[in-house]
Amino acid sequence: MLKKVGVYAKKNHPDAEQLALMICERFKRENIEVLLEDSLAEQVGQIVGFAEEDIPAQVDLVIVLGGDGTLISVARQVGERNVPILGVNLGRLGFLTEVTRDELPAMLDLLIEGNFNVSDRMMLDALIHRNGEVVGKYTVLNDVVINKGALARIIDMETSVDGRHLSSFKADGLIVSTPTGSTGYSLAAGGPIVFPEINCLVVSPICPHMLTNRPIVVWRNSVIEIKVNFEDDVVFFTADGQVGRKLLPGDVVEVRRSEARTRLVNSPSKDYFEILRTKLSWGER
Repeated sequence: MLKKVGVYAKKNHPDAEQLALMICERFKRENIEVLLEDSLAEQVGQIVGFAEEDIPAQVDLVIVLGGDGTLISVARQVGERNVPILGVNLGRLGFLTEVTRDELPAMLDLLIEGNFNVSDRMMLDALIHRNGEVVGKYTVLNDVVINKGALARIIDMETSVDGRHLSSFKADGLIVSTPTGSTGYSLAAGGPIVFPEINCLVVSPICPHMLTNRPIVVWRNSVIEIKVNFEDDVVFFTADGQVGRKLLPGDVVEVRRSEARTRLVNSPSKDYFEILRTKLSWGER
């Protein structure tokens, strides 16, 4: 039974205020407390708001008003709390934010009744090793990406899986994605679409110099290590396309399955294949 619900929203989205007020009013009638993150609380005129990072530890469910990018950011905040997340799509293209504005009132009723399904999504931990020390650690839902700056040359990336040499990719970059992230940057780079509840890792080179370099799917417990070799260029590491840092020559990026998982509340009115058909316009001419 729900006792407390946290609500996040895409910053300054015009529809967020109205939906947040509707959520507060609906849950108030059931004596369910709603915690709004600071910027959203200010937007709707509530005096009390909560820091984004403080909400997951206090609630039984999180509602995200926005698009996939907003949900992915919140998923990193939730981390290992194991709190279910409902995504409400306020944009156009959304694979993770399944519920529309119009479907939200009925979905709130299902949440109050406890009549909803949850999909467990694999996450990744990425560590950046430099001169024998860990200088960065990131937990992601979608992907980790190594890519070159705008004017940089091709990067040489020595890549191994479980200590076994895979390839020295010479490319504009490399993507390691989860099944959830397979419909993101990895798909644009020619990677496969992977059913989200299959636990595996997808390694996709970005514009490889050798046309025979192709994406590869590896076992869920694989540990991938990527050593980047370059000289005077600018090379970046990014996590979920939202946070990251510059890499130095010789840095090693280690990627493995995380103990954290993201639990997404599913829409009762559509399945994953319907979402693919809709979002990717399959079957249309």
